[in-house]
Amino acid sequence: MPAVARRDRPRHRTLIHRRRPLLRARRGRALDLAAIAAAAVAGLACTGLAVAAGSRPSILRAPTISGQSVAGTLLRAHHGSWSHRPGSYSYAWRRCDRAGRRCRTIARANRASYRLSAKDIGHTLRVAVAAANGGGRSKAALSAHTSVVAAAAGGAPPAPVQHLEYVFDDGVVSVYDIDHAQQLVKTISLPQTSSGIRGVAVSPATHMLFVSYGGDGGGNGNGSVLAYDLVGERVVWSVRLNGGIDSGAVSPDGRLLYMPCGENCSSGIWNVLNTNNGAIVGKIQGGAGPHNTIASADGRYVYLGGRNHNYLGVYETASGSVREIGPLVAGVRPFTVNGSNTLAYTTATGFDGFQVSSVVTGKVLFTVPFGPVPGGFPFTAPSHGISLSPDERELYVIDSVHRQVQVYDVSRVLQGVAPVRVASISVPGFSGDEHPCAYDCGQDGWLQHSLDGRFVYVGDSGAVIETATRKAAAVLPTLANTRKTLEIDWSGGVPVATSTRSGVGMVG
Repeated sequence: MPAVARRDRPRHRTLIHRRRPLLRARRGRALDLAAIAAAAVAGLACTGLAVAAGSRPSILRAPTISGQSVAGTLLRAHHGSWSHRPGSYSYAWRRCDRAGRRCRTIARANRASYRLSAKDIGHTLRVAVAAANGGGRSKAALSAHTSVVAAAAGGAPPAPVQHLEYVFDDGVVSVYDIDHAQQLVKTISLPQTSSGIRGVAVSPATHMLFVSYGGDGGGNGNGSVLAYDLVGERVVWSVRLNGGIDSGAVSPDGRLLYMPCGENCSSGIWNVLNTNNGAIVGKIQGGAGPHNTIASADGRYVYLGGRNHNYLGVYETASGSVREIGPLVAGVRPFTVNGSNTLAYTTATGFDGFQVSSVVTGKVLFTVPFGPVPGGFPFTAPSHGISLSPDERELYVIDSVHRQVQVYDVSRVLQGVAPVRVASISVPGFSGDEHPCAYDCGQDGWLQHSLDGRFVYVGDSGAVIETATRKAAAVLPTLANTRKTLEIDWSGGVPVATSTRSGVGMVG
């Protein structure tokens, strides 16, 4: 397949504040293209660029750990500073004696965060971080040890964590217990959303669920957003916007909601809402047809997917500017990113397959087609669903042409190795329309990993894929009629973690 045409440098746009004119951000510095070299990949029908070999990263400032040393508390690792521009980081948490010596690696504790358990009481913790770039992988650098882990107040054991999957149909939310065979445990009535749910987002920091519903910027009218208190189980506010809505994202601190004006909106605007009351406090100029949104876990970036724009926008919250990734094969449809904000995985209108791009350079690295799209195929996006495993080793992508979910090994993409298909999973669905449904009812699908990576939820199919066996472990009837889902984890009566609508990477 011929290589995708590329632009020399990304375009920039800026944040529009109230009562301020639209300003065009100055262009950034020229990209360092010397670090990119063309790579041919045998046996895979794709094109790409590989990161050129060079010096491996070396540690400049040791990693650190933040968080209280109390059982039940979440610790976070900060990867420190490294030379030679690492593209990814890996983590290994270690349980040590009270002096920080005689450490043992904790099984399966390989993310940028770690929740202390009763086993950690009386011990200290350290984290080992390794960095990688095109030149290879560094030696691990070890953080200083934490203070000795104490029991929770009153000596109470840490509260257990309940992992729940929320499935949003128009007007009603079904809640399933992930740890107990996906059993239905409750339903929540939101009758006002019967006009058509477009997006959902959760802030554990504020205990708020945000639901966008109504028109998507076209003939379906204007849209609305509501804030629902998950603990108090009540709608706190609801606002009707003078324009459409779509699938938004909330900032990590829960203060801002980034809301696209809808896939049928021609302005390319993402409204920025104050989550205290729903008031619009700013606007971001992105690509035409504002549709899907992802906010990075560190709060530095907001990724803007315009359905009618063949570039993925990257809004930088510190500078208020927007740069672009692409050009892509067509308008951006479902997409995901890795935890270190170095890779983006996108699907596109009229394309059965996916692309991998560098967030750093804005260039397409690999284009992976599944095959031709038959004439008269009913869905405009044959791969309307993409999800990256939390450990960033596997990518799940919908292939509605063949009614399958394709699974690819993407663990070495940053080293210039193309994605390798490892499984094709047949699932039901991907035909006909959702019913009942307000509008935009085609069952074209969606994908979302659970936070622990054990399951993948297939929207418009109902299938719940167990990743260890790559087989459907359950079928949720309400999931067969929607593509809006996310996970919310609870502990001690409050939400403590959430996924987004998209399965994103969690390796910081």
